[in-house]
Order: sequence, then C-alpha cells, then structure tokens
Amino acid sequence: MDFQRARSDEQRAQRRRHILEVTAGMLTEMPVAQLSLNELSRRVGLAKANVLRYFESREAILLQLLDAELRDWLTELDALLTPVQGTPRERGDRLARVLAGSLARRPVLCDLISAQAAVLERNVSAQVALAHKYATLRSFRALAELARRCLPELGAEDAFRLTGFVSLAASAAWPYIQPSRALTAEYPDDPVVAAMHVDFAGVVRQILEVSISGLLERQEDVPLGAGPLAGIPHGIGQE
Repeated sequence: MDFQRARSDEQRAQRRRHILEVTAGMLTEMPVAQLSLNELSRRVGLAKANVLRYFESREAILLQLLDAELRDWLTELDALLTPVQGTPRERGDRLARVLAGSLARRPVLCDLISAQAAVLERNVSAQVALAHKYATLRSFRALAELARRCLPELGAEDAFRLTGFVSLAASAAWPYIQPSRALTAEYPDDPVVAAMHVDFAGVVRQILEVSISGLLERQEDVPLGAGPLAGIPHGIGQE
C-alpha cells in the first residue's frame, strides 16, 4: 500500500480488504487453529492494535472471510448445478456428488466451516455474530434455490434443510481427514487403522445422498430446526 495511515473511507476499506487477503493467503499454508493474530499483524505490516481497529478480533476476521468464501462457492455452484435429465434419485445423487466434490476442492472453506460454531462465533460481539448469521442465511437461501434448480421435487423448506445438512456434513467430516502426525506414522504398519482414514468427498457425498433421498421420500417440507431462524420468512436477511 502507498499510504502509512488510512485516513479516508476508501483507504480504510482498502486496508480491510488487504487484511482479509493476507488472512486468506495464510489459510493456504496453515489451518485455522494455527493462525495467530500476531503472525497476521506481522504479515500485514501493522501493529496488532492497529489490526484490531479494523476488526474486533481474529475470529471476526475469519467470520468475514467465511462469508466471502461462501459467496465464491455459490458462484462456482451456479455454473456447475445445471438441470439434467434423470429420475429424482439420479438427479439427487448427482447433486450430492457435485456438492461434495466442490467442497473438497475448497479446503479453506471447509476448515472455516468446521471451526465456525465451536471457535469463530465465541470471541465476537453480538453485532458481528448477527451480521455473520444473516450473511450465512442469504448464502443458504441461495444454495437452496440452486438445489431446487436441479431437483425441483424438493420443497422450499426441504431445500433449505438440505443446506443445513451440507454444512453439518462438511463440519463433521473435515477434521477426520487431517489425523495427527503420530497416527499417520502408524498407517504403514497398521492397515486396519489406515483403512479408517476418511475420504472427505466420499463421506460427504454419501451423507448427502442419503439425506436427499430421505427428504424426497418423506416430503415433509418443514423448516430447518426449531429455533427462531426457522421461522424467518424467505425475504428476511436478503439483500
């Protein structure tokens, strides 16, 4: 950057984008758990206190990056999820395969999703948490519409329920594809343990295949969960 101190709104926005870009770059080198605010500050070229002028915490940075990653993923899916011929079962299986494969190609997104509830939402203000929740809601509504493009047999609420299953499947499966070094070292000598190593795309695909088949069979078309978010009309939280 060609300025030392951000004085205008444009410069402050540029500084925020730079912090997010550096953070994204770091996540290609290390998992979320290892990314520290100290190292981020060093790479950005600002004191930690100055970084915190733009984002209230490390977690706030990562949540905003998660929102951006979700939007980028939706852009990719918009090109991939095109209507095709076939039975509902065949089209549902294809939908599951495309979703799982696209997630597997986005390790940063999967790592952020897996850390979202347990870590990232724990050190932010209510304002930041709510902004993130509404951004996630918009992304999930958009993903539900893409799913119905391929599988119109899904009701609007069932399609939205599916987006929750996608997030939960990715969050649960992702940590298991990164075993400890100690365990990995035992794989060559213990094929039984090695066989338990999870193939992320395969597991997520199977979970989604079963989930989609169940939604199609039951056709309940009820809201995801039982909390306040489930009752929010589709237009709320959309831009």
